[in-house]
Amino acid sequence: MKTLSSTGKKSVKFKKRLFTLLSTIMIVSVMSGCGSNNGANNAAGTNGAAGSEGTAKPETTAGAEAEKPLDLTLMLPIFKTNYPKDDSPVAAKLEELTNTNIHFEWVPNASYTDKFNITLASGKLPDIIYVGDTKASSFVNAVRSGAFWEVGPYLKDYPNLSQADPVILNNSAIDGKNYGIYRGRALGRNGVAFRKDWLEKLGLENPQTVDEFYNMLKAFKEQDPDGNGKDDTYGMVMVKWTGGWASGFDTIKLWYGSPNRWGIQDGKLVPEHEYPEYLEALKFMKKLYDEQLINSDFAVMDSSKWTDPIVNNQAGVIVDVVDTAARIDDKIHAALQKDGKDEPDRHYMDVMGGVTGADGQLHTLPTSGFSGMLAIPKSSVKTEDELKRILAFLDQVNDGDLQTLLGYGLEGVHYNLVDGYIERSADTVLLESEVEGLNQMIPYIPDSNAKDAKQIKQTALRDKQTLVQEENKATIVVNPAEALISTVYTQKGSQLDNVINDARIKFIVGQIDEAGLKAAFDVWRKTGGDDLVKEMNELYAKTAK
Repeated sequence: MKTLSSTGKKSVKFKKRLFTLLSTIMIVSVMSGCGSNNGANNAAGTNGAAGSEGTAKPETTAGAEAEKPLDLTLMLPIFKTNYPKDDSPVAAKLEELTNTNIHFEWVPNASYTDKFNITLASGKLPDIIYVGDTKASSFVNAVRSGAFWEVGPYLKDYPNLSQADPVILNNSAIDGKNYGIYRGRALGRNGVAFRKDWLEKLGLENPQTVDEFYNMLKAFKEQDPDGNGKDDTYGMVMVKWTGGWASGFDTIKLWYGSPNRWGIQDGKLVPEHEYPEYLEALKFMKKLYDEQLINSDFAVMDSSKWTDPIVNNQAGVIVDVVDTAARIDDKIHAALQKDGKDEPDRHYMDVMGGVTGADGQLHTLPTSGFSGMLAIPKSSVKTEDELKRILAFLDQVNDGDLQTLLGYGLEGVHYNLVDGYIERSADTVLLESEVEGLNQMIPYIPDSNAKDAKQIKQTALRDKQTLVQEENKATIVVNPAEALISTVYTQKGSQLDNVINDARIKFIVGQIDEAGLKAAFDVWRKTGGDDLVKEMNELYAKTAK
């Protein structure tokens, strides 16, 4: 593994290593004559981040080497322009508790896919790299060429990782094997977050249908919901989204009855864009664009700024994960506090799973049970011992105490405990620069460990978010091709996706009409789509046997 070279870290690292060396000498002196432990501190025994000694004992070679801090470089996405630096207080505490020297390579989420592919092609990989799309051709090709460790056989040796959900492991597998630690998420996480105070001010009820959803967006633009007397608001914020162009559209298309990626007709897999319901959903998005109910710069807007228009009284709706509502609510409270206008017991945001379409039913976009994975490249992690130490680290960050640290920071600095609950600092700059983003490295395995972490007091809004996520499970639309790995897609997936993504953006903004859109769909067929459909159906037929 690599040695960190950051100049700013050298002094701290030197002192830490000097302390470690002196400690090691003392330990060796005391233990001399007692024999070697032959590496008995195995990885499974490293659980308990904030244990009585406050340090982990990851597996490695015996003696002095067993106590040497693990140099660890992580490449992770970041959703803010401000983010935790190496050796910032929370990162330093993490290093102390896990016996590591960590270097972060933060990449803006909006450009993560490009950076991931560039990094992959360069061969200069970190020790842990976040993989956003585990079925992307670049990653699948790299896996099949042997570039990443298969971690499945090792999971049983770790107290937390051994409790990984088998369904999610299957969803995140490539050719039946796991090449990273998935980051667990609720299956019913997606939905709608909206300004409750705006809705109440305009005398509207929570929308139940697509038409009522449209009316809400229109009212948010035309009826001065913030009451400032200016025509300066719009309905819904859309962003460029690396997870599939725009998660907002991926949810809304289901309201119109479109399948989730692939549908089944007469026992055959059919790509979603060939369904008339998909086209109807695109026409709805074009209507929103034409009437300026969504932001005109949606195709280039960075996801790091997604919530800003809501907090700043410019827009009223986000279609995304429902738990974004409470985070926005917190920021609105913080902004109002500065002006002395906050009403602490009031919620400014509300959530719902979705609205009904023509068939009168709810259709919810599910997650795959995970949001990307943390993969370990063989080019940077060369031995099995090194692999085990990194797996021990990833196992340890699932502990409740470390979930608290990486999610909320340090007590007395970034939060206070009030009646046993976390009350976060109102200093958003401090939180962004020292805390937010660090939870990107938590796999949340098992999800039950979250109860051991300190919690923010469950407000009515947070309780509702949890309820919506639970209720969503009954209405999710499953992708029947979720677990299939296509060779054609591995080779041409990015190219094929770009054909569809470019065409639908051009259709929404009026650069092409319906004929132009369908011509693009024909291009998709002729440039690899036909081969993809044929292969996917062959794979699907095999799984059905």
